[in-house]
Amino acid sequence: MNALNTVNPPKNEPIYKYLKGSKERERLYQEYDKMWNTEHKIPLIIGGKEIFTETTQRIVCPHDHKHNLGTYCMAGEKEINMAIEAAMQAKQKWESLDWFERVSVFLKAAELISTKYRYILNASTMIGQSKNIFQAEIDATCELADFFRFNAKYVEQIYKDQPESTPGYQDRVEYRPLEGFILAITPFNFTSIAGNLPSAPAMMGNVAVWKPSSTSVLSNYYLMKLFHEAGLPDGVINFIPCRGTQLSNVAMVNKHFAGVHFTGSTEVFRTIWKTSAQNLEKLVSYPRIVGETGGKDFVFAHPSADIQKLAIALLQGSFEFQGQKCSAASRAYVPESIWQQVKDIMTKAMKEMKMGSPREPENFINAVIDKTSFDKTMGYIQYAKDSKDAEIMAGGNGDDSKGYFIEPTVIVTTDPKFKTMQEEIFAPVLTIYVYKDDQVDQTLDLLDNTSPYALTGAIFARDRHDINKITRRLTHCAGNFYVNDKPTGAVVGQQPFGGARASGTNDKAGSYLNLIRWTSPRTVKENFNANSDWSYEYMK
Repeated sequence: MNALNTVNPPKNEPIYKYLKGSKERERLYQEYDKMWNTEHKIPLIIGGKEIFTETTQRIVCPHDHKHNLGTYCMAGEKEINMAIEAAMQAKQKWESLDWFERVSVFLKAAELISTKYRYILNASTMIGQSKNIFQAEIDATCELADFFRFNAKYVEQIYKDQPESTPGYQDRVEYRPLEGFILAITPFNFTSIAGNLPSAPAMMGNVAVWKPSSTSVLSNYYLMKLFHEAGLPDGVINFIPCRGTQLSNVAMVNKHFAGVHFTGSTEVFRTIWKTSAQNLEKLVSYPRIVGETGGKDFVFAHPSADIQKLAIALLQGSFEFQGQKCSAASRAYVPESIWQQVKDIMTKAMKEMKMGSPREPENFINAVIDKTSFDKTMGYIQYAKDSKDAEIMAGGNGDDSKGYFIEPTVIVTTDPKFKTMQEEIFAPVLTIYVYKDDQVDQTLDLLDNTSPYALTGAIFARDRHDINKITRRLTHCAGNFYVNDKPTGAVVGQQPFGGARASGTNDKAGSYLNLIRWTSPRTVKENFNANSDWSYEYMK
């Protein structure tokens, strides 16, 4: 292409407020009701073609699990191989396309999200994943559009990063895509992550086989429709709901398997890593394993903390989207001197929180994702009820007769290593340990050594010396660290997201750091005046 193209500086997508009587709320409800009353039959999409299989699963609405939303098709070994073949057939043309043409597909997708698809993606996320209006808006619309726009600019940034050339030579680096296909394995909790995991490698010229979560197929299917309308060539991203073990057994032994882009549980990610390692001899190249996994995210309060702001951060950070965010606050350390005031504020607020369908805007709390999550969470709550080392400060009840509803629950424990202080629950459950004011250093040590995760964390303090001391002490405890703020709500372009330890490879979604992982650079040196004599001058 005879042009040095550049991507416009990206801006974060504005968040609609959906106020009562607004046009945006009316349009959202229209789309929600239309989708609610539709019996969906969702196919696989392989090489751009819709493929229906005999094996199907119900699409379950978490807040009304008896409602009929339809079914989705499941891929078997045959269809997984078809998806790999379709991806490899699309690969050569896609990777040879100029980078600006590739990112233009996703820039168009971002514009479609801002307009036509805003209400489609929000409604499907509300229905299929039980997110309220605000949570759906900041996820399915704003964060996904941000991923596409900012990643496009990061692609340009990466390609512009070139070495110096000395007189007589010309040096350059080509950022080649990986030599094979990428597996994108996505979670239920963020529609934006589901869209980003296959598309980020695709922007760098890769092709993807995408396994969506079984509990977010509805919104993810509409993402495939979005990609198609934006002009993504057939086969670049292939959509195959299937069983994870079957996918691993087929895809990770294929010689063209080049990498995994994953968000999900630590246990599954470790299995993926082991499986890929066991099959290295069969592969053309070493695969890139990029993953963001679990978290046991913390809030640490210094005795000087602003009490009101701390209490609100604990409520929002723990209970937005029912605590089903990788970044959700799950354990907190509060000093004895301010605990009663924090407790009073939280208790009062939790009595005012309404729970129910996301279709009703007054409901702050909606349903957890499925029966398995409901039963697991109620098991943890019952464990706390039965323990002499803990008490339920608020909440503690659940009802799955219509939807999978669990009250926001606060557990207070006298044991800093209590089970719910260590293990990821992924639900609206916060455990608090009250420490003595003169034991700040000892409590920081406890925080560091209690959980294997290191995803997000927040601290509350006033004095800059205290903030600096705590921040340094907790250097390796969180990949995303917040000062006087809740540990959730990372924004693309502002807070690249990811953690280390058992929380993943920390390759920072929403950053050039993630995109560069999907490249295999080639250095090219051209000599304009090559030697014509084999000997060196000093020899003469």
